[in-house]
Amino acid sequence: VPGRPDPSVPPSGVSCSGCGAELQCRDDAAPGFVPAEKYRSLSEGPSGAMGLRAAVCQRCWLLARHGRALRLQLPPEQHRRVVSAALRRPPRHGRGPLLLYILDVMELPDPVLAELPGLLAPDVPVAGLLVVGNKVDLLPAHSPGHLGRLRQRVAEACARAGLRGAPLVDVRLVSAKTGFGLEGLVSRLQRSWRCAGDVYLLGATNSGKSTLFNALLRSDYCKSRAPDVVNRATVSSWPGTTLNLLKFPIINPTCDRIFRREERLKEEATKTEDELSSEEKKYLNHLKKQGYLVGEVGRTFQRPKSSTVVEFDPDELSYSMDEDPSHSPKKREEREEFTYNEVKDARWCFDTPGIVKENCVLNLLTEKEIKLVLPTQAIIPRTFILKPGMVLVLAALGRVDYLEGEKPAWFSVMASNLLPVYISTLSKVDAVYEKHASQELLKVPMGGEERMKEFPPLVPQDITLKGVGTTEAVADIKLSSAGWVAVTAHAEDKLLLRAYTPEGTALVVREPPLLPYISTIRGARIPGTAAYRTKKPPSVVENLKTTGKR
Repeated sequence: VPGRPDPSVPPSGVSCSGCGAELQCRDDAAPGFVPAEKYRSLSEGPSGAMGLRAAVCQRCWLLARHGRALRLQLPPEQHRRVVSAALRRPPRHGRGPLLLYILDVMELPDPVLAELPGLLAPDVPVAGLLVVGNKVDLLPAHSPGHLGRLRQRVAEACARAGLRGAPLVDVRLVSAKTGFGLEGLVSRLQRSWRCAGDVYLLGATNSGKSTLFNALLRSDYCKSRAPDVVNRATVSSWPGTTLNLLKFPIINPTCDRIFRREERLKEEATKTEDELSSEEKKYLNHLKKQGYLVGEVGRTFQRPKSSTVVEFDPDELSYSMDEDPSHSPKKREEREEFTYNEVKDARWCFDTPGIVKENCVLNLLTEKEIKLVLPTQAIIPRTFILKPGMVLVLAALGRVDYLEGEKPAWFSVMASNLLPVYISTLSKVDAVYEKHASQELLKVPMGGEERMKEFPPLVPQDITLKGVGTTEAVADIKLSSAGWVAVTAHAEDKLLLRAYTPEGTALVVREPPLLPYISTIRGARIPGTAAYRTKKPPSVVENLKTTGKR
């Protein structure tokens, strides 16, 4: 990576607008690094260090422009310290903050939720806790009422976590990426919390906090000028992208503003897809390819855009036919700032660093491997029927052996569509794994024999289950963050399974399963194989009037 440090230059005191780290050019392995040449060009102008206000660090620049991640010398506990220090601040405006805890519904039971009380100070009151189950767009509507069941699973996870010191206000399901449920979340916040105090977005790494922060920044939840002043947070699949606090000011939801907002939502709810513009249809179709649940996030309170002023420079035209035109040096765009009166009594929405999950398989993977493991599009379930003695292998990251049972059982894989699934037998699977791990057949990890020398071995855990019927899964076998396998068996049939995950990662048996009827959306059996054909179920669009067409 180009760019040299200069240890003689002191830190700037200005935060990176993408991750929140303090911008500096002293250490290229520390957060907030900007190459010394770029740092000087931005900070040595008439504005001094304030010239860095719109800049991002080299790490954010590489993530946003090239999808590359730089490893930082940053211990995992550093993220906890930043979050804990923010939550232990004395209450502003005489009231404690509202905690907006974002969890990835696919990661239930959330490994960080139970740690939340330990981050709070006993003498600093918290006004409430609103839990947001994110990434519901990735899961298919496998049966009627599936969102209600998902919401119940999230509520049960909160109860098991034994949260204390922060009363649970509500549980919401959203997709920060496709916009599903976000208008409802904004309405809930404005009606119950209004503008009573600050709001903190909390959660584990890769839960979608920064994506939600960016979506709220372009919604009715922030001041109308905020999108022009506050830069969007850097978003990537690399765990721990946000390193410090980012924030935007919350709009005061007066009665007039709530009325105008409700009128906009009512008007939009009368539209059909046919009435959308070509650009809106194109964007909607793009979102439908990304997820099963899609919503539109609009803005009621927008500052009218000023007309563009074209500066006329006669010197641009004063050249002869045999000369090239000379271009005047471009003026640096003036960055908009909030006025003192706009923010003197403001309540703020803060994006905080994600809490690093322990015993997570993502901590063992490279940047390229993470992009294959983390699903970014709607997951298409892959169902297989296995007899005792058969084995299901998910990449080289996990496997499930069917050791004993009276009848065949169905195993439905919910994982990134890019991860391969291989079906083998107990007598052959070890040889297959040894030969193809880190090769094209199993794909992840990648890098050949040298990569597998440093990768931990798979370790087993025996699991006993009793079937509840051929249409309902009895449990999910969650292979750390690589995905899970829903097991469906005949009623009263006892199954002995042996599941494997890399040493040092968590294997969880999730009962009841997250999507109990997932095996029922399988298609026809593929002749000569254990697999079923599965078509992607249709997407559902929120906030649009249905036309009767599917």
